[in-house]
Amino acid sequence: MKRIILCPNPGRDRDLTATLRAEAILRELGFETVICSPFRSQKEDFPGAKAHPLLPEMQRADLLITFGGDGTILHLAKLTALNQVPVLGVNMGSLGFIAELEAGEIERLRDLKDWNFATEDRMMLDVSVIRDGRQIYQNLGLNDAVIREGPISHVIHLRIESDGHHLADIAGDGVIIATPTGSTAYALSAGGPVVEPEAEILVLCPICTHNMRFSSYVLSPEHSLTVTMEGNGRKPIYLFVDESRAFSLRQGDRVVVRRSRHVTRLVRLSEKSFCEIFAKKMLPGGYSNEK
Repeated sequence: MKRIILCPNPGRDRDLTATLRAEAILRELGFETVICSPFRSQKEDFPGAKAHPLLPEMQRADLLITFGGDGTILHLAKLTALNQVPVLGVNMGSLGFIAELEAGEIERLRDLKDWNFATEDRMMLDVSVIRDGRQIYQNLGLNDAVIREGPISHVIHLRIESDGHHLADIAGDGVIIATPTGSTAYALSAGGPVVEPEAEILVLCPICTHNMRFSSYVLSPEHSLTVTMEGNGRKPIYLFVDESRAFSLRQGDRVVVRRSRHVTRLVRLSEKSFCEIFAKKMLPGGYSNEK
């Protein structure tokens, strides 16, 4: 019997209407289900449903379904990748580029009946920080690694190297290193290119650079990128991986970003293309927040 974890974001599916409807459909199809909170801070049960601890459930799960926005999927991407559990997102938020279904498409879960569905592997990033020759931080991200100035606006200086060779110097608000999945997130707002999600490349995108000749780089995933903090004194600079908790960087720190051997595996139930989704949700007049 296949075991499916249902992960509702309590800020999106507040009364668990979508989650409980999905649970009823899946149990009708003969699946075993369990409801877990995607957040460790969730200590209490949901209204009308018991919340099980997520970590032990991941070890025996065949599929995880999220009910929230893309942020909920990003929050769980590392855990699902490390446990090799595929993810199906139900969009309860706004844009929802990564999620497969909209809130009004819950009945499409019946397509899981024969367990014959397509999956799409999304490239991820290994991100580490080297300080004084020692690795002090390591993380795994689906969208991007962002290095940017602190709460007080100031220009920061970054040196970018690719496989040990000088690539660029940045003076501005920071830099984004994104996967194809992350190309439609922060990197797009910073002027980066839109990349088809199944492509395997690295996008290097400056944030508000003072050098107007510097635009984004599209690089082979075989490269290892190193960002060094130079000439910033005690200015606060932070590293974020998939909008995770900020990690404070110091003068001389080196942030190393490379393609990970881990992938986020997304379940696909429809034949909607990326171009169709992008046109509908991002181009003028194309997006409608209908449920």
